[in-house]
Amino acid sequence: MVDKDEIRRLYEWLQARVTLRPATDGPIITFDEPARSDFEQEGFADELVSRSLGAAWWREMVTEIIETPDFAEPGDPPEQVLGYARDVVREYIWKRLY
Repeated sequence: MVDKDEIRRLYEWLQARVTLRPATDGPIITFDEPARSDFEQEGFADELVSRSLGAAWWREMVTEIIETPDFAEPGDPPEQVLGYARDVVREYIWKRLY
């Protein structure tokens, strides 16, 4: 069983991989999607890697991260949209792994 501190470390690490690329027609959110080796290099337990990267919901989370600007209000500042995208990571990881 993975403890909640390790789950928190995971979503914080993943949140840092969500970045903002300003554009003239609104913010663009990018996600530097990690490979299994990236998880291992960070020292995450194999169980945690399998329960996240190997899970059926992973692709859905990645899509939702990237599409976050589509659901933001037109006047939302880019940094706020980035915060929304990072919240997607926390919500997916917390709900499915804790």
